[in-house]
Amino acid sequence: MEIVHYPVLHEEVLANLPIKDGDSLMIDCTTGEGGHTSLFLSRYPDLKVIGLDRDRVIQQKAIERLRPFGSRFTPVLSSFDDYLESAAPDIADAILFDLGISMFHYVESERGFSFRRDEKLDMRLNPEEGISAADIVNGYQEEALADVIYRYGEERYSRRIARAIVARRQEKAIERSAELAEIIAGAVPREYRYGRIHPATRTFQALRIEVNGELSRIEPALRSAIRVLRKGGRIGVITFHSLEDRIVKWFFKDEAAKEDPEIRIITKKPIVPSEKEEEENAPSRSAKLRVIEKI
Repeated sequence: MEIVHYPVLHEEVLANLPIKDGDSLMIDCTTGEGGHTSLFLSRYPDLKVIGLDRDRVIQQKAIERLRPFGSRFTPVLSSFDDYLESAAPDIADAILFDLGISMFHYVESERGFSFRRDEKLDMRLNPEEGISAADIVNGYQEEALADVIYRYGEERYSRRIARAIVARRQEKAIERSAELAEIIAGAVPREYRYGRIHPATRTFQALRIEVNGELSRIEPALRSAIRVLRKGGRIGVITFHSLEDRIVKWFFKDEAAKEDPEIRIITKKPIVPSEKEEEENAPSRSAKLRVIEKI
């Protein structure tokens, strides 16, 4: 099945990350299927984009999508924190982070990101490195597992869920996403099981964050991004849950409040999707865009 990722807050991103005329460089730190990059390359005929991604498979989709732009798009297989740490200073006119997980991972990757599918329990953005979600649910001690679910999923029933997971894995290893979702649903109270969101939502989010080290990468990457950005350039960050947004918000506030600041905050309040976009693209509903400028 061919899924094309809908670029969230696309009009707002274009409006708040203006590119100067002439040769310019943008770094798309989370290229995904290339939605945002395609918009920028189409609008700015002299712009070049370096597109980063940890996932070799989804990067190939972006390469195919952006092939008409030729050498103006350069794909790099790397996590954004690693790439920015070693990048030269003062080279980019704009840097964009879209911290959301692409629809590709939920619908096509077959790595167990979705609790609505029966897939191998993996959740790695780069399947060639690190531990999988199955390693965590089958290997972490009960207390450590509960802590992960509570810290990264903000799940109030984390202890009950961890206890149920440990009890089940003593019978046999938990290897499939549907099996894990069933265990979670059976561990929580009935009213929670049939509540507003699926009872496995928060636990799956927590496991994905732990597997990919998502939160620990944000602040180092933003710090490096400021160094890599030229004066007058802007950084835009799209977040999708409070844990990400809190890190971005306070990092920018602290940097802007320094005695001799390098940045100023453009978005005093985060930009959120319009009602029209929320109707057309349900996953955008929790998105927030924050923008700073290097001074």
